[in-house]
Amino acid sequence: MRKINLEQQSGLTEKVIMINRVAKVTKGGKKLSFAALVVVGDGRGSVGFAMGKANEVAYAIRKALTKAKRELIKVPLEGSTIPHEVLGHFGAAKVLLKPASEGTGVIAAAPVRAICEAIGIKDILSKSLKSNNPINVIKATMAGLGELKAIKKDGKENPKDNQDAASQV
Repeated sequence: MRKINLEQQSGLTEKVIMINRVAKVTKGGKKLSFAALVVVGDGRGSVGFAMGKANEVAYAIRKALTKAKRELIKVPLEGSTIPHEVLGHFGAAKVLLKPASEGTGVIAAAPVRAICEAIGIKDILSKSLKSNNPINVIKATMAGLGELKAIKKDGKENPKDNQDAASQV
């Protein structure tokens, strides 16, 4: 997972996945706040997500967007799909991502679809297993995408990508 420089942020697409109203009960009554889950991507292999919390919806979305733009990662693509099948885990959520032939489209649940469209994936098959919580599904999808490795034409992994991943650790 390579981080993207902040200077490379022109042309990012932004999508709000979920807005959650949270009420804290105090002695004086209920105190309302909002949490926003946002995905950003450039359509060329970079994607990031974040949650923002604030007392107003607009501020929560703005906080989530700025945090997501700082946490962009680069995902290896093979044409309009992913290079190989992968299973991402986070908590109880599991997301299976499979490459698809051209013309298949994005067959995925709403959170996974938002990530795939932000990356620029046009053809993919996916299945959310065990959990349908959007936060955990997005984290499991990002974990799976982080495990992807670019594969050369001869069937071997690209050693350059492995060196970049090792230098990030």
